[in-house]
Amino acid sequence: MSLPAPETMRRGWCPGTLRPMQTGDGWLVRLHPPRGALSPAQLAFIGELATRHGNGQIEISSRGNLQLRGVRAETHPALVAELLAAGLVDEATGEGPHRLVLASPLAGREAGELLDAAALAAAVESAGRRVAGLPAKFSIVVDGGGPLALDDFAADLRLRAVAIEAVAFGLPGGLWFGPVDPATAPAIAAMLLTGFTAEARVRSGEVRRMRELDDEALNALAAVCGLAPIPAPTARPSPAPVGVAAERDNRFAVLAGLPFGRGDAASLARLAELAERFAIEELRLSPWRGLGFCGVSGAAAEELAAALAQEGLVLSPSDPRLPVSACAGAPACDRATAATLADAGPLSQVLAPLLAEGLTLHLSGCVKSCARQGAADLTLLAGEAGYDVILAGSTRGKPIAHLTLAELVRRLEPGQDIRARLEAAAHHRE
Repeated sequence: MSLPAPETMRRGWCPGTLRPMQTGDGWLVRLHPPRGALSPAQLAFIGELATRHGNGQIEISSRGNLQLRGVRAETHPALVAELLAAGLVDEATGEGPHRLVLASPLAGREAGELLDAAALAAAVESAGRRVAGLPAKFSIVVDGGGPLALDDFAADLRLRAVAIEAVAFGLPGGLWFGPVDPATAPAIAAMLLTGFTAEARVRSGEVRRMRELDDEALNALAAVCGLAPIPAPTARPSPAPVGVAAERDNRFAVLAGLPFGRGDAASLARLAELAERFAIEELRLSPWRGLGFCGVSGAAAEELAAALAQEGLVLSPSDPRLPVSACAGAPACDRATAATLADAGPLSQVLAPLLAEGLTLHLSGCVKSCARQGAADLTLLAGEAGYDVILAGSTRGKPIAHLTLAELVRRLEPGQDIRARLEAAAHHRE
């Protein structure tokens, strides 16, 4: 397989294993193993590769991908060869998305699923990859209807189990259609994608995502695919993305988050050893920037959770690090104008009481918003000597203030309303 030459790497790509992206600390190689599953030995092997071919720093993204940082141009071909030989690359080639579908880290294993979400996700991925012309960041969520709801993850197309063996299709703007049998759902999904790409061509490239179509166009697209409108499915409680989760057959999984989604080769080796000690055969990558340690008994699950907490992983839903999204920042990324990852620590501590109550915080080194798609309760966009402060919005929202890290920490101390404190800070600086 021929790999792209270094001069073809450019900012703005959605990186993958075969097509990495240049960053401030070298090439970023994004890896999604088949089914998002790894054995303990494979996890340790990836850590070893990250050290031999990169700087040893590893991330888990908000789409459940592994990211190896600091990969060197001269060693990238060898890295790819080793990953391919180990069967660890599940990636579409070409200019479209490397991977379309996001599913639960426990898809196919989770107690309470209304169908086999792992099988459906694989079939939808396979059908979607045959559709030419999809934009690089096009995304599909496949949700089995279990407790680990994926409602908060943005998607161009959503397939959700709404009853036993019944799938509904969700389009942007809260439009829902169906339901259909899971066996026919992948083909219908491919029809929707094909219709979208045809509409995008008609509009001469002005439409890049499904959400850019209006309701009339989306309804027409669904009708052509034989889908009838239905009421929106019943809302589910927000999931507990970390902790002990029930699997089928009286087994359990321990979902653990990496602090701010970051780790290194040494920490992966320790986690692999821990998994082997508990006789775990499968780990799953989680879009909540962590790992699922699957198939353990109830008693072992509690013991494993305690051991993972000792390793510094996030195991409690009230941990203030969990709702914080932060990109790598400077100097790792040459587009970033602040050390967002380093700044996330003090900000998460000062905001800990509100983060425990559900506040979401996003620190972005630039407007690209790599660490989080969509809005957060508090978004901080790095700029000259500080951060633009955006409330209930994304990096493209209107800031109410521009503050240094020290000013932010001082203004966010407990005791007052966040908006009042930040607006007061903005007024003070004028």
